[in-house]
Amino acid sequence: MTKTLRIAVPNKGTLSDTASSMLVEAGYVGRRDPRALTVPDSRNGVEFFYLRPRDIATYVGSGALDVGITGRDLLLDSDTEALEVQPLGFGHSTFRFAGPKKMRDVGDLEGKRVATSYPGLVGDFLARAGIQSDIVALDGAVESAVRLGVADAVADVVSTGATLRAQGLEIFGPIILESEAVLISAQPDLPGIETLRRRLHGVWVAQQYVLMDYDLPSDLLEKASAITPGLESPTVSPLRDPSWVAVRAMVPRDDANQVMDQLYDLGARAILVSAIHAARI
Repeated sequence: MTKTLRIAVPNKGTLSDTASSMLVEAGYVGRRDPRALTVPDSRNGVEFFYLRPRDIATYVGSGALDVGITGRDLLLDSDTEALEVQPLGFGHSTFRFAGPKKMRDVGDLEGKRVATSYPGLVGDFLARAGIQSDIVALDGAVESAVRLGVADAVADVVSTGATLRAQGLEIFGPIILESEAVLISAQPDLPGIETLRRRLHGVWVAQQYVLMDYDLPSDLLEKASAITPGLESPTVSPLRDPSWVAVRAMVPRDDANQVMDQLYDLGARAILVSAIHAARI
């Protein structure tokens, strides 16, 4: 009898909605009751466990659960046995140091107090840089730590930096980490994980690409193929008029309108764009 694959999913936070949507798009059962802690999916041989994002790496790393979705930042901060299996292409964030304007480089943190919600991650980074600092572990809202006298600098997620500047802080030093949602497991070779990985990758591909169909004079095919090379090569089919062909290729979604303009200027006609609902690449 095949063992049920136990999958940890974020139950709240910035990763939760997208992770749940991707799993549904990948053909798995979704959570109808937002209070449900577990959801079995016997058709796919899996069971979902909805947990705090920060706890997922601990559950997966201990072997209590087989695989999970969490942030790379949370995985590295957890110091568990879990490994990154695959990036998932959402939940991007950047970790930076910030402090008073007099701080210019990571060396300025020597002997200073650094406040962060990720003590393991930041402590490891400073240790690799040869910097001895006191880590002040806080559970969120670290940008107030300097003003309140708890720390001399902070290490936190940065988007525009506006929140930090409002507290009189400036970003400095190197990037600590560029994070995103990742699939993790302590045993990545377990049966079922490859299917999950492949399905989630297919959802990501479907989100990034569209299908483009167009008709084209056959003598322009080489030039058109340079514009729409597809993943391996475009699909070319004959039309009733032997001087024309029909072409289909995958095109990056963000480039679709520019590609349509180029094809039209080249001589293509009947240019159509279709969404991709699922893919296996």
